[in-house]
Amino acid sequence: MIIVTNRIKTKPGFAERMAPNFTKPSPLQEMEGFIKVEVTITQGTTEYDEMNVNMYWENEEGFQAWRNSDIFKEAHKRPEPGSAEASKESPLLGSELIISKVASTVEAISTK
Repeated sequence: MIIVTNRIKTKPGFAERMAPNFTKPSPLQEMEGFIKVEVTITQGTTEYDEMNVNMYWENEEGFQAWRNSDIFKEAHKRPEPGSAEASKESPLLGSELIISKVASTVEAISTK
């Protein structure tokens, strides 16, 4: 299993509003090898907000297939130049993509 993390910095106050956009039902959920998405927000930052969009995949091939798919392109398309949406100032300050292989895990022991 791999975890693909998109570490996104936004202007202050935007992470909480943007986080649900990454976990809406979508065709991503039907992609082969996809497991889940979770979004975390880093606590204690003041100059910017930081979200970590963690995508869990069975393998990197599944992630790359999604990244090259029409589903990805549609989800990441930019507004038409000259449109009202295009003229809005973006809250995004930057992002970094990190791909990690899960090397070891432990789970809670059920006490029920």
